[in-house]
Amino acid sequence: MKHPVSLIALVSAAALCLSPLAIAQNSPELPSAPSATMQQHQKPAPPVAQPQPQAPAQASPATSTPAPSQAAATTPSANPAADKATPQANTPDLTHDENDQPLETIRKRVDEVNVIFTVTDKHGHYVKDLHKDDFAVKDDNRPAQSVLSFRSETDLPLRVGLLIDASNSVRDRFRFEQEAAIEFLNQIVRPRSDRAFVIGFDTTPEVTQDFTDNTAKLSKGVRMLRAGGGTALYDALFFACRDKLAKADQERGSVRRAIILLSDGDDNQSRVTREEAIEMAQRAEVIVYTISTNVSGMKQRGDKVLERIADATGGRAFFPFKIQDVANAFSEIQDELRSQYALGYKPADLRPDGRYHSIDIEAVNNKHLRVRARRGYYAPTQ
Repeated sequence: MKHPVSLIALVSAAALCLSPLAIAQNSPELPSAPSATMQQHQKPAPPVAQPQPQAPAQASPATSTPAPSQAAATTPSANPAADKATPQANTPDLTHDENDQPLETIRKRVDEVNVIFTVTDKHGHYVKDLHKDDFAVKDDNRPAQSVLSFRSETDLPLRVGLLIDASNSVRDRFRFEQEAAIEFLNQIVRPRSDRAFVIGFDTTPEVTQDFTDNTAKLSKGVRMLRAGGGTALYDALFFACRDKLAKADQERGSVRRAIILLSDGDDNQSRVTREEAIEMAQRAEVIVYTISTNVSGMKQRGDKVLERIADATGGRAFFPFKIQDVANAFSEIQDELRSQYALGYKPADLRPDGRYHSIDIEAVNNKHLRVRARRGYYAPTQ
């Protein structure tokens, strides 16, 4: 039976949603990565084997998400050796979602921004007994029109991505990091409530275990990783947010999305930039916790990268002094994920223009409390 065209047109015209997936699909195409722009001005790379062309598929309004960059998808790689490698079955394509299917979707306009945040006192201890009136919310430096929801989230189902740097730069401490990650997953994942996945990355991200609540499978996925190759950290973060977490349990506010990124922060292979990866995390409403594998005792350039990613998404950056402290960092992340608040508010002026909005949440009754949340979000575009 055919639907009346006028009814569908009317409903679709009013469509606007701020859920992670809708934000991603309604957002403008991301800018080209600088690496791809540079390649356009370089001499052509030696010819490499190209995949057979595929018939263009109509992207689904419900499932399509922006590619990392159009230039990155069409420009020859600056690393022909990596292109010649046999692709892994679980290695993701950063430029195409093969599961796209044509669907008819009707969306409802919801002008609400949801934020997960953590509150600590001056000693760094979590404060879990605060109420809605204890906070003031500003959106682009303007007070929120209204706070629509507020709750202490100590038991919200988790959707966690574990991203482990498997490049040559972490080879000497890789095994210990694997065991610490396995212990973390065993402690935090609750059957029939939480789900996690494992991605290892060197020159490309590889899913060694997809979403599951089975800790034995997750452990196996971590142990499958082998160190070697370059580092495409930003590509891995972009893919995990866009293709995994943005599509996980799309009901608004139903789950907490987080990534634990274990790396030295040095990226030398990605097609997307650091800021593009951060933008995708913000669109998918993902909190990123970073654990540095640099145990030299001195802050390196990669550590500053990890700090920037964590700070922009409302997470924390951990810098263990020795390799054994990695396990302590995992333990602190576990505590924080069970000690957070969830707040939904209506901005005073939200327009479908795709513009970035800053978020500022302040504890008004106690100036000594520190609130940590993501720095902002992107408005929808239609």
